[in-house]
Amino acid sequence: MFNVVINAPGRDPRSVQCMHRECGIGRDDANLVMLQGWSIASKHASLISEDDGVYILSLGGKAPITVNGTRVTSKHGPIGKADEVRIGDYTLQVTNSNAANDGAMSHRKAANGKAAPAAAIQPVEAVRTAPPPAEPAAENTELARSEDVRPDINAWRSKVHAALVRQLDLRRVDVRSMGDQQLRDTTINLINEILERDFRDLPKYINPRRLAKEVLDEAIGLGPLEDLIEDNSVTEIMVNAHDEIFIERAGRIERSQVVFTSERAALAAIERIVTPLGRRIDESSPLVDARLKDGSRVNAVIPPVALRGPSISIRKFAKRRLLGEDLLKFGSLDERMLEFLTMAVRERMNIVVSGGTGSGKTTLLNILSNFIPDGDRVVTIEDAAELKLVQPNLVALEARPANTEGKGQITIRDLVKNALRMRPDRIVVGECRGGESLDMLQAMNTGHEGSLTTAHANNPRETLSRLEVMVMMAGMDLPMTVVREQIASAVNLIVHQRRYPCGSRKVSHITEVTGIESGTIQLQDVFLFKPTTYHGPDGKVAGNFIATGAVPEFYEGLAERGVPVDLGIFRNTNGGN
Repeated sequence: MFNVVINAPGRDPRSVQCMHRECGIGRDDANLVMLQGWSIASKHASLISEDDGVYILSLGGKAPITVNGTRVTSKHGPIGKADEVRIGDYTLQVTNSNAANDGAMSHRKAANGKAAPAAAIQPVEAVRTAPPPAEPAAENTELARSEDVRPDINAWRSKVHAALVRQLDLRRVDVRSMGDQQLRDTTINLINEILERDFRDLPKYINPRRLAKEVLDEAIGLGPLEDLIEDNSVTEIMVNAHDEIFIERAGRIERSQVVFTSERAALAAIERIVTPLGRRIDESSPLVDARLKDGSRVNAVIPPVALRGPSISIRKFAKRRLLGEDLLKFGSLDERMLEFLTMAVRERMNIVVSGGTGSGKTTLLNILSNFIPDGDRVVTIEDAAELKLVQPNLVALEARPANTEGKGQITIRDLVKNALRMRPDRIVVGECRGGESLDMLQAMNTGHEGSLTTAHANNPRETLSRLEVMVMMAGMDLPMTVVREQIASAVNLIVHQRRYPCGSRKVSHITEVTGIESGTIQLQDVFLFKPTTYHGPDGKVAGNFIATGAVPEFYEGLAERGVPVDLGIFRNTNGGN
């Protein structure tokens, strides 16, 4: 009998006790020492107890096995308490239950010409000087053992899940024919039955209800992601590997304590997301864009493209409809900017929302789209549907990837072309990434004023350069002068949003496209955000929203037509807010 203490980066040490002569190490749940990671084999190694101590046997796998820095390729030992066994990112410490044997091993190594480390001799001295420990009372023996050896709750979750799968197989339960609620009820009953029958000896620190919920989530839901999705403070979920999950909370990224039990569980969660949408993910098609029921954006990548196992990125969708007032509350802009953008959308200005990845472009586009009057017919076009507009006359279109035969693909460009035949007043494209930019510009120039889209860029000037490149991707071989004239006549405003290092998102530029001169598109900033410090009292960026003093042409036109507008919002406040 021997104990194994497992240390992993970012996690508390856990200990397991081997009651047999041999115990396995690897990813498979049949192993006593379960390790996670793409480089760990299903059965990576074995620990074997022999008369003179515990030996480790390498069984193959990508992650090397070392003992005190020496690589193990076959059998190595005996292993002392002070020896450091490393497998990938994990460190194991093996303690033989016979302390005398453990000490004898250290002295035997020294006698064989190998220097015994100081840490190996220290426990022997401690045994000599310390008084013998009191013998625990018989009724407290099991409790003391459970406190010393606290198996990881993930291991228990894996065992209960395996038992659930066996019961479903034995009873020949046809889960495919069940509805969602029936499947949920059946699974809950089976889990409760399994816990009552086979797991009545759970350690006291494990809550059976919590364990049952985690098994249920992994069996028919998204596993540990379920709680993160329900947590309103979490805005983004990033699964780097099945045992490594990061989240964004309050604009900052941190590591989550929850993990999947295996790569297979992470892959099952991906399949549960994409299958209802008619999409697929496998070795021949290892990349997929999808969405959750609430509209949250999902991107998934699996091996062989993802080297560390299935990877999932979830951009959570707000559970309630965001309004312009929310932008004020978040500090993304001020009242003058909000008033200006509301008027620009209502007066049918063509707007491009730009920004970097994660800057909040889609959220801002959603809010701006809700300023469109109810009388307009709106067509939305997206790769994965995220926009949630409230206009009564609304058509929502979503692109479709090719099927298993490589046929049936419907691109964003196809949808933009088709939208022109649907009698739209406005077209809203979730994001322009390629040749569809040319079709979008043509739509803006042919009677579909007030259309909206987003584009990746670092500032308004670079947004124009990106649009030029994307138009060239349409393959029309147009002269650059013609492309720039199309952009200058189609786009009225560029609204640029930036995400600062502290996690704050600010509308840093509202810029008017004023025309083209000498082959260069002319821009005029209307509103700006000027940072004063990147580390304010609350750790957030601080600064002022300012008006440059420039009045857009369309606002002057509205004033001339007698439309009630406040030209005072453009008054230069010299950096004040």
